[in-house]
Amino acid sequence: MNVGLPGTNREALEQFLATGCIALQRSPLFDMPPGPMPETFDFARIEGMMLGLAIGDALGNTSESQHPAERLARYGEIRHYLPNRHAAGRRVGLPSDDTQLAFWTLEQWLADGELNLDHIAQCFCSRRIFGIGKAVEEFVRRYQTGTPWYQSGIASAGNGALMRIAPAVIPHRRAGGSDLWVDAALLAMLTHNDPASISACLALIAMLWQVLQMETPPDPWWWLETYVAVAKDLEGNTCYRARGGDFADYQGPVWQFVATHVGAAYREGLTTLDACNRWYSGAYLLETLPSVLYILMCYGDDPEKAIVRAVNDTWDNDTVAAIVGAAVGALHGRERLPQRWRTDLLGRTMADDDGKIGALLQAANRRWMW
Repeated sequence: MNVGLPGTNREALEQFLATGCIALQRSPLFDMPPGPMPETFDFARIEGMMLGLAIGDALGNTSESQHPAERLARYGEIRHYLPNRHAAGRRVGLPSDDTQLAFWTLEQWLADGELNLDHIAQCFCSRRIFGIGKAVEEFVRRYQTGTPWYQSGIASAGNGALMRIAPAVIPHRRAGGSDLWVDAALLAMLTHNDPASISACLALIAMLWQVLQMETPPDPWWWLETYVAVAKDLEGNTCYRARGGDFADYQGPVWQFVATHVGAAYREGLTTLDACNRWYSGAYLLETLPSVLYILMCYGDDPEKAIVRAVNDTWDNDTVAAIVGAAVGALHGRERLPQRWRTDLLGRTMADDDGKIGALLQAANRRWMW
């Protein structure tokens, strides 16, 4: 339901597409239901997805926005939580905005029983967000001054929507209908009304839906090819400019950059560090997406290695690790995430709500899984 808009979320999306209110091309994806997951589906895969997101965020957020070489010199290779000043110096996992916004989305969806974007906007704007990004900060400002939710998101190709999109798959597990794509598009649009961002969110949801049901890891090229196949028709012929690295002259769509340069790096056999340095690895999707996809191509079969490399080899390491963590957690399940990480994750979404993540996952299991 959408305050100020008639009808269903699908009707709202169709209206947005027709009027240009949403920065996205309409593709056949919106008419293609992915199909329900099997009755034998193991909820541990959903737990793995969401815990992987929270773990990646927590492992990275104490050393984010540092050049990998500087981080290595300061901390050595990070393989566990660093001492955290917000927990009296203990080596425990605490959240930043990646975890907060993802789990608050799940919490609000549970409370409403459906995706109510106005309620999610209210939630985001009424709580303290740790390490809030510029795009979300501007969304909050707009919404709090009376702008409706569907006009509050800004034209930003930052990674702030992609990092929180994973829970969109959970309420659709049984139905498996095309409303999955509708809800994911609107949820992405909420803060980042940008074609690269919304198409990336839909492509990640499509990938998560598939890996949640895989019994073995896919071929490494699957990650790249699946992303491009979904994102291309949604993003279209956009023009983004690289900020630096070896491709400072690039201008064009994000999907095209990914298809060309991630594939080339993999054929060359570059390390994840060298590849991510090549295109930089910040919070801009022209940098985040290549980093995520390359790490998954190299280490999608090993969740610990994938998350460790994301934390150590990228600039915006908490968000890259959160997205990588969601993907490998969905593929491998809760038990393949190292026990030490799960044990020392406090499970917070705010300053002092220890265990909240676990409680929300249990509630999601009761409502949507069985």
